[in-house]
Amino acid sequence: MANIKVTYFDINGGRAEPIRLALHCLGQDFEDHRFQFSEFAEIRKGTPFGQVPVVELDGEQITQSNALCRYFGKQAGLYPEDDYQALLCDEVMDVVEDISHKLSATMTMTGETLKSAREQLVAPLTTYLKWLAARLTKQGGEYFADNRLTIADLKVFVMVQWLGSGMLDHIPTTLIQDTAPELLAHLNRVASDPKIKSYYG
Repeated sequence: MANIKVTYFDINGGRAEPIRLALHCLGQDFEDHRFQFSEFAEIRKGTPFGQVPVVELDGEQITQSNALCRYFGKQAGLYPEDDYQALLCDEVMDVVEDISHKLSATMTMTGETLKSAREQLVAPLTTYLKWLAARLTKQGGEYFADNRLTIADLKVFVMVQWLGSGMLDHIPTTLIQDTAPELLAHLNRVASDPKIKSYYG
């Protein structure tokens, strides 16, 4: 088995969480290196692009969360073999990354600047969430690709948890309920998967 170390902030969420979940589904042991936000300035000096997550795979640093999700997702049987279904999976993963980029741009803001920026994000977030809900419905209402759990579902699952957690000041915790309740049903479906449940249990 490979020696794997996942480095990310000490939170149950963000870009590293789908990677952790995929590794857990794979049954792969890994070092879960979590650090405090105050340590990031020092941690980032040792990363290729000054950002996380970073995964050390047998001593080699690998970056880019979607690439890592696909790599471990394939090994865990969480990535479609059919090219078109893989395309649908990738599309959803990239939409979640778009959402993450928009939110990440506000993370260093404070006060009224943060309030204004987050309030302005509600409209584009609503657009993304409604699109995801429509895509889910079009694929049958349960999963985003291949009629089964894939890494795309894990990405959306983590993002929906984050948006509804109350951790994001000035983003209504009811945003998903109000705009895309289908995603809450999806969240519960993923959370009830035995392997996902065992990760958090």
